[in-house]
Amino acid sequence: MKIRIGYELIYECPQPTPMILSLSVHYSRVSDIIRPDHLIADPPVPITAYRDSFGNWCSRIIAPKGLLKLSTDALVNDTGLPDSIVPEARQTPVETLPDETLLFLLGSRYCETDRLSETAWALFHTSPPGWARVQAICDFVHHHIAFGYEHACSTKTAWEAYHEKAGVCRDYAHLAIAFCRCMNIPARYCTGYLGDIGMPPPYGPMDFAGWFEAYLDGHWYTFDARNNMPRIGRVLIARGRDAADVALSNTFGPNTLKQFQVTTDEVS
Repeated sequence: MKIRIGYELIYECPQPTPMILSLSVHYSRVSDIIRPDHLIADPPVPITAYRDSFGNWCSRIIAPKGLLKLSTDALVNDTGLPDSIVPEARQTPVETLPDETLLFLLGSRYCETDRLSETAWALFHTSPPGWARVQAICDFVHHHIAFGYEHACSTKTAWEAYHEKAGVCRDYAHLAIAFCRCMNIPARYCTGYLGDIGMPPPYGPMDFAGWFEAYLDGHWYTFDARNNMPRIGRVLIARGRDAADVALSNTFGPNTLKQFQVTTDEVS
């Protein structure tokens, strides 16, 4: 299938403000891009690009004083297949994990493994290691947290989400990631597009989505504690330790986000 993706973000800045933007489709999906997701700024500003330490494409701009609209309208190919389910995937012992996965065993800004370790082992030590354990973590988090945009908080951590029992998709992902790491399973945060393709109505407003990947049996597999079911049409933007590494925008000065609109629809 083909999926139309895009966004329109309008910022208001009282003075020229440097920004780092993580809004480009991940390099792993480059071969799927039909119409490129070029960043369009109105009014036009110089844009420079680089790859961060996780391999994500980032853009640097200086937003002018006043209003700035950032947008894109892209088209990508997708398999149309739901997320993989591999129940036989085994857990890899820590001593044989590849070096590049070890970072994703450690605590991070929003995933406090030190504070959640005892809880994780009490909850999941009897679950079979491997795929079944990660799924048990997703099942718990899915039922433990109540979803609601009114619960969104940019500083909420996994520890706080566990105790508050409310949040948005990033909070589900953070708590599941923290529990996986506590159980010696590397896990990394993902952000991207995820529409309602294949889902029955009613449909909520489109937004960027947060999910995670767990390392099992030599592969990174997609898990989604918020939806807790295989979904169709994920388009990855960025990966990192947690949401701090994949923020859609980092602004270095006062600003107001005046408008936020995301598009992700199947094209007939």
